[in-house]
Amino acid sequence: MAEPVLVVGSIGLDTVETPCGRADGVLGGSAVYFAAAAALFAPVRLVGVVGSDFPASARRRLESRPIDLSGLEEVQGGKTFRWHGRYSQDMNDRVTVSVELNVLGEFRPRLPEAFKKTRWAFLANGPTSTQQSVREQLPRGAFVAADTMDLWIEKERPGLLRLLRDIDCLILNDSEARMLTGRTSLWDAAREALRTGPKSVVVKKGEHGAYLAGRGGPCAVPAFPIAKLVDPTGAGDAFAGGFVGWLAREGSASPGALRRALGAATVVASFACESFGPERLLSARASEVRKRLSALRRLARF
Repeated sequence: MAEPVLVVGSIGLDTVETPCGRADGVLGGSAVYFAAAAALFAPVRLVGVVGSDFPASARRRLESRPIDLSGLEEVQGGKTFRWHGRYSQDMNDRVTVSVELNVLGEFRPRLPEAFKKTRWAFLANGPTSTQQSVREQLPRGAFVAADTMDLWIEKERPGLLRLLRDIDCLILNDSEARMLTGRTSLWDAAREALRTGPKSVVVKKGEHGAYLAGRGGPCAVPAFPIAKLVDPTGAGDAFAGGFVGWLAREGSASPGALRRALGAATVVASFACESFGPERLLSARASEVRKRLSALRRLARF
């Protein structure tokens, strides 16, 4: 049986506009997408915060998968984090219409005692100081992956560099990799990011696939083609969930396991794009994942 995976990050209610339509108040947040993806391979321990307006139906939907919500804090009288985004016609760009941090703005994660021994963990995008505090609550031998974004690279760079020396894998997109390292080539950026401390670096490039440098690399996997792109929100967090979830399933972060995890992450991210919110991820079946993995392996041969 797979070992559990821990994720600490945002849980929210999203309003999303894409060329396919608009969805209001759908389940969202980095921790939600990660958990929905990782739960396809391993049990998940989710740590986050919501307000008293968080729908009971959303909680039940998460619990329909092997996702432990005992680390979910509910602030009575508080409001859940909300985000409103609008995508361009080709969905490669988006603008943030509004953000309401609400209870997330004051969130200081404290892991339940049972969670502190988790050996596989993901520090979802958030203030670097928050990520560091979670890392310090985990065992030294745990495999810890982390995400970041341009805001923290610019505003909290010294703290981020300290964190990178204390994690096993950095997962970020192409623009973030270039911003972190100052390198134009993604391969150069990935190799330069390795020098900051993590044992492995994964660079995501949306519809073009992903790159792995460091332990298990160099390795590249193309994106899995999908028939209809509905909403790319959360695809990056779903990618991370598939990546860490697969490693927990294998119980190994060996070079071979990391390469296989890259393929699993790419496949899982494709499900996230097929619905508004994480619904497609939460309804995906193991047989569908296996089928897409087989197809990806055939596609990647040349």
